[in-house]
Amino acid sequence: MLFRRKKWLRKEFNEKLIAQLEQLKTERNHKKALVEKSFDPSEEFLAEAKLAEAKYFFLFKEAKERQISIKGK
Repeated sequence: MLFRRKKWLRKEFNEKLIAQLEQLKTERNHKKALVEKSFDPSEEFLAEAKLAEAKYFFLFKEAKERQISIKGK
């Protein structure tokens, strides 16, 4: 019974991780595109873009460690 709950919880948290990863990927790509298109981006916006990229790669590393595949979804 404990193992069923553990498997269910793992599946639930993996799905949440995938959803957050997809959301951060779109946010990262959007900010990256804005930085590339702007002539003189502010330091604050550059910091936000780097933060979004760091968050995305942190979750990407976690998904890789858990061996989660987005293609299967």
